[in-house]
Amino acid sequence: MALLDHTLNQLGVMAWPLMACLTLTLIILLERLANLLINAPWRNSWVREMNWSQPLDSQALADQLAGRRSLLARGTLMLLGHAGQEKSLREEIAGLWLLKQKRQLHAGLKILMVIGIISPMMGLLGTILGLIGMFQEIGASAGPVTPAQLADGLGLAMYTTAAGLIIALPAVGGAHLLTLWADRQLGKTEHVLNRINLWLAGIHAASVQEMKP
Repeated sequence: MALLDHTLNQLGVMAWPLMACLTLTLIILLERLANLLINAPWRNSWVREMNWSQPLDSQALADQLAGRRSLLARGTLMLLGHAGQEKSLREEIAGLWLLKQKRQLHAGLKILMVIGIISPMMGLLGTILGLIGMFQEIGASAGPVTPAQLADGLGLAMYTTAAGLIIALPAVGGAHLLTLWADRQLGKTEHVLNRINLWLAGIHAASVQEMKP
């Protein structure tokens, strides 16, 4: 608690906005990390084990995927649930489902990008306000200005800029890396769903290698 109070005192008037940005960044990154683990490659090993050249046993595949939470497994279960529909209708349903997943995967990342933009500005604003306060105190002081006073004042003022940059780096970096990962996951899922849709229509793969996402 004492460390938190000391940090808030050093950050001045921008302490709570910067702490809010930091908290939100950590929450989003931790949530995305959990999502990344859920969609880890070893959790989708069933795709590589499937014999695409044989007729599809949709019920057996649905039983195998029941309870799995990965994007690929949920998409496959969704498509198998509409196995009785026409191929074109399944494509429309899968397209809408993928669009919804894309919005969900990218929603938190846009917030990270906003935090990455505004947190350095907030830090710079805190630094400017701190410098203004320091010069006001120096102007009101009747005694001589010592280098130690300037060093202390400048050090405290610069803390907010450093805090803003420290928050912005993981926010911007995480947003870009997670966007690349999300797009890759969506592309892989779209590929597998297209193949399963063809499989449901009775079109088998020519070879296992062609069907690997």
